[in-house]
Amino acid sequence: MQTVLLVEDDLKLAKIMRAFLQENDFRVEIEGHGDRAVDRILGFQPDAVVLDINLPGSNGFTICRQVRPYYQGAILILTARNEELDEVLGLEVGADDFLSKPVRPMALVTRLKLHLRRYSNNAQGTQEVLEVGDLVIHLESRLLELHGKPIKLTNAEFDILVVLARNKNKLTSREELFNRLHTSESYDFGDRSVDMHVLRLRRKIETDPKNPVRLQSVYGDGYMLSEHL
Repeated sequence: MQTVLLVEDDLKLAKIMRAFLQENDFRVEIEGHGDRAVDRILGFQPDAVVLDINLPGSNGFTICRQVRPYYQGAILILTARNEELDEVLGLEVGADDFLSKPVRPMALVTRLKLHLRRYSNNAQGTQEVLEVGDLVIHLESRLLELHGKPIKLTNAEFDILVVLARNKNKLTSREELFNRLHTSESYDFGDRSVDMHVLRLRRKIETDPKNPVRLQSVYGDGYMLSEHL
């Protein structure tokens, strides 16, 4: 049974979410205070964390930033404001995904299962290695090497990179990348999550992220990973 830690100060909402997740075969614990969340996450090491932004004590962004280097599970951030800035900040501090409140129960379950399946696939893996120029992508360990040095990526960043690497030197549409991240949802042309993940990925693989040569934009259409630098 996979484990989830709900970091949510609205106890009534947390209990409703817990009951629904338990009905879908998750073991769930609740933490209601931001100042205790880091210790709970690192001590409990759940398979996934569902993390509210507005908490007493430390907020969700701070918590995510503090635990991300030491916690390898999925982190889903909840935002009540439905603002793009929340989404950008959440991805910046290492969240795998975000959901707007009020949370649709089945959407939460679907997203959790999607990310947990990725982590499970990490463990099973394959020996395949993809090379694009000086980028070496190890599919089994989900490790990226640049000039022989390991580069740590989030799950979403790695999945996007793999799609681009398999289509190297060719355009990959935003819709295709979105569908890789959100397999059960229809493409939303206003969704910026792919662009935010690409922005973070560029910061890790480009010498000058503002003038990218490896991960190039095709205006209005999508992205291309080039091996010709």
